[in-house]
Amino acid sequence: MNNIKNTFSIKDLENLTGIKAHTIRIWEKRYNLLQPKRTDTNIRYYDLSDFQKLLNVSYLNNNGYKISKIATIDDAKIPLLVKEVVENNNIENHAINSLKLAMLNFDQGLFYKTYKALKEEKTFEDIFYNIFIPLLEHIGLLWQTDTITPAHEHFISSLIRQKILINTELIQSEQVNTSTTTFVLYLPENEIHELGLMFVNYQLIKSGFHSIFLGQSVPTSNLKDLQIYYDDIVFISYFTIKPSAEDFRKYLEDFEALLLRNHNSKLWILGRILENIDINNLPKQVKSFKSIKSLLSNL
Repeated sequence: MNNIKNTFSIKDLENLTGIKAHTIRIWEKRYNLLQPKRTDTNIRYYDLSDFQKLLNVSYLNNNGYKISKIATIDDAKIPLLVKEVVENNNIENHAINSLKLAMLNFDQGLFYKTYKALKEEKTFEDIFYNIFIPLLEHIGLLWQTDTITPAHEHFISSLIRQKILINTELIQSEQVNTSTTTFVLYLPENEIHELGLMFVNYQLIKSGFHSIFLGQSVPTSNLKDLQIYYDDIVFISYFTIKPSAEDFRKYLEDFEALLLRNHNSKLWILGRILENIDINNLPKQVKSFKSIKSLLSNL
C-alpha cells in the first residue's frame, strides 16, 4: 500500500486516540504495552500495528478492563477480546476507531464493512448522529494539528456523502410532499462542507417536506430565482469557514436586503461560524440553531 501514513509520533497517537502522551509513556514503561521504534537519528516513532493496538487497548480500558490486565493478554488475542466486548456492549466507540483506521489506510473495504455492521444494529439517523458527527468533529481537529492530510478528510467525507445520497434516494421515491413551505438548502460562496446540510435535506424529505438542495458555493444573487417559483421559502445554510466571522454580519445584511425584506422568506442558519457572532442581534427573518437536531425539532 503506497503513500499510506504508517508511522506516527507519540503526539499523533495522542491526537488519534485521545490518550495523553504522558499516559502512553507510562503504559510503555510500566506494562511494556508498546515498543516504539527509532529512526537512524534516534527519533522514536510508532507503526500502524502500534496505533491499531492502542485503539483496541483504549476501547477495552473504556469498557472496564484495567491496563494491568490488558498488558497480560497476548497481542493476537486482544482484537478477539475487543470483538467479544463489542458484541455484548456499545459498538459506537469501536466503530469510530475502525473508521479512523479506514481513513488512515484509505481503506474503502474497512469503511463498508464497518458501516454494514452498524446498519444491522442502528438506523441511518443513529449512525449519522452517534458515529459520523463525532468522527467528523474529531477529523477536523486531526487536520488542524497536521495529524492527517486533507486527502484523508476528503476520502472519508466522500464515503459518508455516498451513504447520505443512497439513503436520500431510497426515501425520495417513497415520500409524498405534504408541505406548502419550500426549503432551499445551499452553502455560501467558497463553502464546501456540505455533509451536515445533506443530512438536513435527507431528514426534510423523510418528513414529507418539499426540499431543494443546491449544494456548495452558491452566490446569494442566484437564490433570487427561487422566489419567482415559490412564495413560502425557508432558506437553510450551514456556515463552517465562509464567510469569515468578520464578514458574516455584512453577508446577513446583504441577504436580508436582497431576499427577505420584500418577500415571505426566512433564513435558517447553523454551523461552527455561529460560535463567533452575536446570535441575539440577527435580522428579523433570520433564525440560528446550535445543531442539526435543534433545527429539525423546529419543523
